[in-house]
Amino acid sequence: MSERGEDSNGAILNRGQLPAKIDTTKPSIARVYDWFLGGKDNFAIDRQVGEAALKISPGAQQSGQQNRAFLQRVVCYMAAEAGIRQFIDIGSGLPTQGNVHQVAQEVDPAARVVYVDNDPMVLVHGRALLTTDDSTTVIQADARDPRSILENDQVKEFIDFSEPVGLLMLSILHHLHDHDDPAGVAATLRAPLVSGSFVAISHFCNPGEVHPAASQQATRVEKLFNENLGTGRWRTMDEIMEYFGDLELVEPGLVPLPEWRAEPSFFVRNALLYHTYYGGLARKP
Repeated sequence: MSERGEDSNGAILNRGQLPAKIDTTKPSIARVYDWFLGGKDNFAIDRQVGEAALKISPGAQQSGQQNRAFLQRVVCYMAAEAGIRQFIDIGSGLPTQGNVHQVAQEVDPAARVVYVDNDPMVLVHGRALLTTDDSTTVIQADARDPRSILENDQVKEFIDFSEPVGLLMLSILHHLHDHDDPAGVAATLRAPLVSGSFVAISHFCNPGEVHPAASQQATRVEKLFNENLGTGRWRTMDEIMEYFGDLELVEPGLVPLPEWRAEPSFFVRNALLYHTYYGGLARKP
């Protein structure tokens, strides 16, 4: 959007309708991702960052789409195969096609979903999208303060922690700096989950010496993200694995996004990016 644009429901939004907290002169993680996904809920500054990323990684938009498809596959698995009926999506981003509640409620219309994001624009669009859905809500909270999420009144209203939960932390932990203690954040969010719960994670990955060209590209994009968004860490496989704690990984484990239970024809054309975005799903025994 510039002066006006369409939200995810096709409704026209003018600048005067945007929350006062939204600074359209600074890029937003949620809005850059929205642009990567072909959405309209972004501003010129967000598109500039996205276009700069494409100059370094021409397949970056496709990687964003791969992450969205991964989300849909893990939610479908949890809902249809594992019987999960309540979900928490941390760092949910702006609503687009194939949201968590849409995938889960195809399996069971009563499935409950809580979206969590710290971007005020996500709150506005999310609430507009969910006006007719009593089983889904969106809250504004910061992943760096996981206890505030678990203690939120709406979370307590929608999520019964005595029953299995599907917790999604997709493309959020790599936006936490090392000093934000992402491992501690993940551990706090995992702590109340009972046996039979699941945790899904996707994360930027630096493959190091295993794929040196991809590693060099990851370092360049990490620099771009930190200079423009202030966040973005391409971590090692071992670091990402730590976020699952002692949960048991579902086959095929922590793998490049298109390798997680996708159709054989579903692949990333850019071989470098293939090795810089990983995802996995794990079950609490």
